[in-house]
Amino acid sequence: MRTLTYYVATTLDGYIAGPDGGDPTGPDGFFTVTPDYLEHIVTHYPETLPAPARAALGVTASGTRFDTVLEGRRSYQLGLDAGITDAYPHLRHYVFSRTLTKSPDAAVEVVSTDPLEKARELKAQDGKGIWLVGGAELAGALYPEIDELVLKVSPVTIGAGIPLFAGKSGTNPRAFTMTGHTVLPGGAAFLTYTRA
Repeated sequence: MRTLTYYVATTLDGYIAGPDGGDPTGPDGFFTVTPDYLEHIVTHYPETLPAPARAALGVTASGTRFDTVLEGRRSYQLGLDAGITDAYPHLRHYVFSRTLTKSPDAAVEVVSTDPLEKARELKAQDGKGIWLVGGAELAGALYPEIDELVLKVSPVTIGAGIPLFAGKSGTNPRAFTMTGHTVLPGGAAFLTYTRA
């Protein structure tokens, strides 16, 4: 069985984006990408870098963790707004949307059916791990199937914004065990939690 990992950047107060949903690493963003942060990703998670970043950094490593990426419609739109129809051509790329009727890229599969059903189908297939890039609504929908959290915690608070999980109704506590942690000199921490 493959593992579904929610690998995502977050603030100390649990937000993955500001209230407007814009790119938190962009020019107006609040996540600072320091050299040590970037080096850690290149070394340990090279497959999570989008194609333009991989090209700029000379990254050719396929990575050892993930071969599939799941993305919500709003997260995908950030790439489209930048003119990128497939930010992860080196991965099997699925975009979950009820409004996008046709994929802008032949290599990106649009999924309009139940996200949980699709995630379970993918987890049952052979392959490497599955990376949930976001956003919050897709993470909320896939909440029962998330096996691992890798939180890239930036040393910043923003007070309001888009939380790690959205769209869930009711409380459903789930226990996770910390299985790894790396604190970088620039202040960011990579925290890994596995479902207990």
